[in-house]
Amino acid sequence: QVQLVESGGGLVQPGGSLTLSCTASEFPSEYNVIGWFRQAPGKEHEGVSCLSTKDAMPVYEAAVQGRFTISRDNAKNTAYLRMNNLQPSDTAKYFCAARPDPIRGGAERLCKKFFGAWGPGTEVIVSS
Repeated sequence: QVQLVESGGGLVQPGGSLTLSCTASEFPSEYNVIGWFRQAPGKEHEGVSCLSTKDAMPVYEAAVQGRFTISRDNAKNTAYLRMNNLQPSDTAKYFCAARPDPIRGGAERLCKKFFGAWGPGTEVIVSS
């Protein structure tokens, strides 16, 4: 399993923006699916956005559609989550995950359920 480290969280006012980063010492080429998840206090992890090289488009959780953008820079072994128009409901600890899935639809499968170990995450607090 690839080791991932999240960064970029912080305190931001409603309507503000943040870009989260997810970095690995190396991304094996077969780890073609990446995703961002979040866990609010007292709640389970939920898939926020996932991206697969086998899928035409990334998937987004309905509440973040149009506000968040997932991307990946293979040269930098880094994935990103750009978050615009942040709302208090976005307050959570954010985690990233990656896994190999050579079949189309892998982004949706990852966002539905990740079975691996979570990294340290990065805290996002949206508050005035």
